[in-house]
Amino acid sequence: MSPSTPHSTALAAPGHAPLDRLNAADPATAYALLLECCGSAGWARRIVAHRPYPDVDTLLAAADEASYDLSADDLAEALARETASHPLDGEPGPSTLAAHTALRAAQDAYEQQFGHAFLICLDGHPPEHRLDHALAGIRARLENEPHEEWAVTADELRRLARSRLARLTADATGTTDSTGTVHAPAGHPAGAAGHAPAAVPAGRTCAAAYTPGARPPRGPAGPSVPD
Repeated sequence: MSPSTPHSTALAAPGHAPLDRLNAADPATAYALLLECCGSAGWARRIVAHRPYPDVDTLLAAADEASYDLSADDLAEALARETASHPLDGEPGPSTLAAHTALRAAQDAYEQQFGHAFLICLDGHPPEHRLDHALAGIRARLENEPHEEWAVTADELRRLARSRLARLTADATGTTDSTGTVHAPAGHPAGAAGHAPAAVPAGRTCAAAYTPGARPPRGPAGPSVPD
């Protein structure tokens, strides 16, 4: 399961807006937080280097631009940090358990076929539909050619990074700017429009995907910003 979003909590402080805290954080701290949104070191360095951001919309636009510019190596690095998440809301019934079993099997098949984790952003899908949407998505994408799936995965990573970043900069009330979706966890909290709600970890929460910020990286993030 994806972790919850400790980052937005860590950034928030009485009298300070989360975005202000991100802007003012020392480079190493900001870098580590941003790696939880996207596992590419180059992506995180770029977002850190262009601070301060006047507003969340500008930050998210910069994140999108950085995502579009990811090289194949950058994308592979980010994918290596992603882990699948299988959220469950309350006590699942037989049909829900069957869907999760099918999803796990599909994820295994996907990773064997494409060599990396399956990513899907479930923002905008109500919690009760996320599992079905993720399952339908992975089954459809198993039909893709490798180069086609690589492009789809890159865009899903961009959307996940944006969603995680929006959650990271959400204010104490859980609201974000006009474009952000309030997903509770940066690691896998319950989010309104984010990948998955409490059931789907934030940060990488999605019924079959990865929650934004909620993914425990497979490799430790360095304490300093690499050159």
